[in-house]
Amino acid sequence: MLLAIDTSTANAGVLLWDDNRPVYSIAWRSAYNHTSRLMPAVRQTLQQADIKPRELDGIAVALGPGGFSALRVGISAAKGLALPWGTPLVGVSTLETEAYPYAETGNPVCPLLNIGRRDMAWAVYQRVSGDWQKTQNEDITPNIELAKTLPTNAIICGEGTLTAAPLLRESDTHFPRVMEYPGPSLRLWALAHLASERLHNGESADATSLQPLYLRKPSITPPNHPKRVQR
Repeated sequence: MLLAIDTSTANAGVLLWDDNRPVYSIAWRSAYNHTSRLMPAVRQTLQQADIKPRELDGIAVALGPGGFSALRVGISAAKGLALPWGTPLVGVSTLETEAYPYAETGNPVCPLLNIGRRDMAWAVYQRVSGDWQKTQNEDITPNIELAKTLPTNAIICGEGTLTAAPLLRESDTHFPRVMEYPGPSLRLWALAHLASERLHNGESADATSLQPLYLRKPSITPPNHPKRVQR
């Protein structure tokens, strides 16, 4: 069995995957405190299947982009579960998990994720000659520039459409395929499915060096150096 963990955004969840199908999942929404929700959700999910962490065949984790602190919660938990038992760990881009449900359309798929500061992260994926691949690398675009930047021939999807869809529909540029956001459960399914395929192909990550996909530096300034007080 494979355990999938996604805390990329305020919409988060865990899913247990076995024999190419979901077994049990829990999803929640929390703007600030995935830490208090994640491990109880993992315990409940494993208890439902009556298995222990050491019995997992693999662990999948969403790498982002997303919230800086939110991503670290999920990735740290995945590492903490994988390292003690040597369980294979697979990291998958959150943008890819948003795009994958539309892979069989054959069209280019452009997933969107809101990453704050009125910016949107995006990339383009497509199945080409049977091979699912990233055809345009991850990028960040201000919301006000989206209509000038995104490919008009692509399926526009993902959590970011909650913000972007009105902007695209009101623009002078025509975007014929802007998908309604289906919620976090489909993203969890895609994460588990992609990770399961990669494990089957012998692909896994080094749990000690796996890092989030941030795309930009956090907006945290270094602390000021202490100053000596003159007496």
